[in-house]
Amino acid sequence: MVEDQLKQIGERLRGLRDVLDIPIEEMAETVGISVDKYEKVERGEVDITISNLMKIANKYGISAEELMFAEAPHMKSYFVVRNGQGMSVERTKAYKYQSLVSGFVNHKADVFIVTVEPKPGARTIYKNTHAGQEFNLVLEGKMELYIGGKTIILNEGDSIYFDSSKPHGMLAVGDKAVKFLAFTVE
Repeated sequence: MVEDQLKQIGERLRGLRDVLDIPIEEMAETVGISVDKYEKVERGEVDITISNLMKIANKYGISAEELMFAEAPHMKSYFVVRNGQGMSVERTKAYKYQSLVSGFVNHKADVFIVTVEPKPGARTIYKNTHAGQEFNLVLEGKMELYIGGKTIILNEGDSIYFDSSKPHGMLAVGDKAVKFLAFTVE
């Protein structure tokens, strides 16, 4: 399942590059990775972060949802997502993103429910950066959040607002998945 989604995202990235005649070097530079690694992303062999998909989407004037889900937003007045029904993508076996704004045209923020599975014994946190700011609200479980050299424990009901240009990442704490609302805006 995850491998299929990675391949589909890679195909959409390759299609975008082909349609807009974007050199592969430019795409790799946009997301700050080597050409070799970017080629692996397009082949679906390596994952690409949500923030890197957002960088590509913003630069080339499309929605991140089109790259993630192959769906273009259509709603202009409002967009309702019923409980558990938002478009979702499993980024890896440990991360699942459910979009809550995917159907709204020209949305100003990206809002996801993110579920992170625990990795017993894991101490390495993959860090990410993207322009703008981010708000996280823990809905279930407990997470360890790393932001720019600090580690913060967030419990159910806790929230944090931060500068997302600072390196940040998280781990689920304990033996239960953590589910949180992630709201990003540039």
